[in-house]
Amino acid sequence: MEMKEADSRSPRSGSRVPLWAALVMVAIGALGLVWLLFLNKPASPAPLAATRTPQPTFTTIAQVVTPTAPPVLPTATDTAIPPTHTHVPPTATPVPPTVAATATPVPPTATPAATPMPPVPVPKPLRMNSPEYGMQAFLWYRPEVASRDMGMIKDAGFGWIKQGIGWRDVEGAAKGHYDWSRVDWIVAECNKLGLDLLVRVDHQPQWVGGNFPTNGPPDNYADLGDFLYAMASRYKGRIRAYEVWNEPNLAREWGGRPPNAAQYVALLREAYRRIKQADPNAMVVSAGLTPTGTYSSIATPDDVYLEQMYQAMGGNSDGYFDVLGVHAAGYKAPPELSPDEAASNPDYGGGRWFCFRRVEDLRRIMERYGDADKQIAVLEFGWTSDPIRPEYAWHRVDEETKGDYFVRAYQWAKEHWSPWIGVMSLIYIADPDWNAQDHEQYWWAISEPGYPDFRPRPAYLKLKAMPK
Repeated sequence: MEMKEADSRSPRSGSRVPLWAALVMVAIGALGLVWLLFLNKPASPAPLAATRTPQPTFTTIAQVVTPTAPPVLPTATDTAIPPTHTHVPPTATPVPPTVAATATPVPPTATPAATPMPPVPVPKPLRMNSPEYGMQAFLWYRPEVASRDMGMIKDAGFGWIKQGIGWRDVEGAAKGHYDWSRVDWIVAECNKLGLDLLVRVDHQPQWVGGNFPTNGPPDNYADLGDFLYAMASRYKGRIRAYEVWNEPNLAREWGGRPPNAAQYVALLREAYRRIKQADPNAMVVSAGLTPTGTYSSIATPDDVYLEQMYQAMGGNSDGYFDVLGVHAAGYKAPPELSPDEAASNPDYGGGRWFCFRRVEDLRRIMERYGDADKQIAVLEFGWTSDPIRPEYAWHRVDEETKGDYFVRAYQWAKEHWSPWIGVMSLIYIADPDWNAQDHEQYWWAISEPGYPDFRPRPAYLKLKAMPK
């Protein structure tokens, strides 16, 4: 259709565009330019802090490794139930609770962030004061609880924290693939608070064998040596002491295989060598031996096992450990009760290992092999108030008595074991996820599980008030 134009000329003839059409075209172009420049521009992102869920100081770790297995509880094969309504102790040895290196994992919410490290602490000697004071805590998965519990340990006047580090939680993906983010945070916080850190290293990754997922030594001991070298290099001067493995005189801590002191000594020698290469001032502590009188494929008595260790070391512990590690469950006995009395009185168990002073039997073995100059670290000790499990109920004490026994144990050590006793680390500041029914460790603790409030049991309050 032909349009009627102002100057009577057709636009197809190459003549000028009418003025009104030109103005329309200019307006359309201007609107298009405005749309391109402003209306079609992507929205600016909101500030990162406004859109990201706030994270705690200790960010959660990427789940690149298999979580540590849950705590291994005593079984019917290594405990016996006493007769009902009597004080007759079990015929076999009830083994104190073993806690896995880490607690139940919390799902990740963020990529780990680097933890700034405070200055390296002033070096301390391998020789400790007699005694020094420590508590075991569970700092791995819940930073808000970890920060609180570290503060409560320091507030009680204790200078050491014992923490399990699961090897599989750091190098679980493959050899040389490390995730140090959680360890970085724990180490940094301990350094800031001026607390000495004693780490127990066990729970091997799947790729090293050891009858995974059972807690067992690697097929190639050099793999543990390499891991400890990497760890001691990274935290040189920051981690004061390393405990190499845990309770190897129990099959359940030795890959489900019969305990073997010679094998453990070989593992300990490799660990000692590699730690010292990286950090000569780090303290190497042998694994705490559980007090037991059971001698079978599932357990070896702690005194027999220690004797076997010295025999395997050729009677000389140099190059194997700086400090001997022991465990010292009190069972039903007050801390002053001697092994002779525990052995002669069925009410207390009828065995020398059923008392806190079992440590003295192990000390005599050290002295017999010329190791009197080395100290002992009590890596776990305590009393249970468990009314549920028969294997523990026979030797339970109430919470007030537990607190009294703890205080008297430290007093006994200071008066009778100096100068050879070093750090004494009690069990436990409670894991926040424990409950009375499912976790026997709940009854050994000196605080109640949970968050946010710290709820001390009488033992914590008595220990806080105790002269140090």
